[in-house]
Amino acid sequence: MPEGDAVWRTARRLHEALSGRVITDSDLRWPSLATADLRGRTTVAVVPRGKHILHRLDDGLTLHSHLRMEGSWRTHDPARLTLRTLRAADVRAVVGCATATAVGLRLGMLDLVRTVDESRLVGHLGPDLLGADWDPDQAVANLLRQPEREIGAALLDQRNLAGVGTMWDAEVLFLQRVWPWAPVGELGPEELRAVVVRVQALVDASKVRRWSVSTGSDRAGEELYVHGRSGLPCRRCGGPVRLSTIGRAPQDRAMFYCPTCQGGLGPQDDGRRQRPLGEGRAGPSRNG
Repeated sequence: MPEGDAVWRTARRLHEALSGRVITDSDLRWPSLATADLRGRTTVAVVPRGKHILHRLDDGLTLHSHLRMEGSWRTHDPARLTLRTLRAADVRAVVGCATATAVGLRLGMLDLVRTVDESRLVGHLGPDLLGADWDPDQAVANLLRQPEREIGAALLDQRNLAGVGTMWDAEVLFLQRVWPWAPVGELGPEELRAVVVRVQALVDASKVRRWSVSTGSDRAGEELYVHGRSGLPCRRCGGPVRLSTIGRAPQDRAMFYCPTCQGGLGPQDDGRRQRPLGEGRAGPSRNG
């Protein structure tokens, strides 16, 4: 699932391509929006909110999208856009102007609502890591509402803080030497605040890069500390990075971690040898 910084980059690309321009091409391939036509409207702004994208129009409507696990928005030069691209089975939306065409692929959500009603779709979100509403103290207070919950699962709950996905979850807990399965209440307010301040700084620094980076290196295979690196040596201690699960089914997610640096094996980890995934390249972090 794309992380907050990847969604921010996507929204920025769409804003730069479409803002201030009249929509001349509109095709929303979504059952509830099949008859909607955005042509003639002008894009006011395209902004991110956590993992959501809000495409605001001059007539008071907002086209809302969520990328979910595999979605993306790509921008094209209309003069080079082919019918084959537009007719692809995974296209869910086409929004274009005279100078650019945005194509939404495999989108997880698509809605058209009044801009004043955006809260119906994003009002449940906690403080946005990359938003003007970011408040680490509020994020900590939200996390502490469920002190028995695993910290790795709590950070993924967008109601607590918006913008953390499985990659940043794993990276910040590794950097802070926190066991992902530790109950939130055992960490306490000061340690929780250190975690949320650190993850916000990581995401904010990464938003202007080509893809998500926690190590400081953009080189392939060097971008991340643990995410996507099961079976490979930990960059800190040299022991094997491992992959387990966090949270309860069906909301459980993948968690990459170093048992040596972070306090031992996860509850669902049998300790058997794990093979590297994709030779250690963290492809999922490059979404967006």
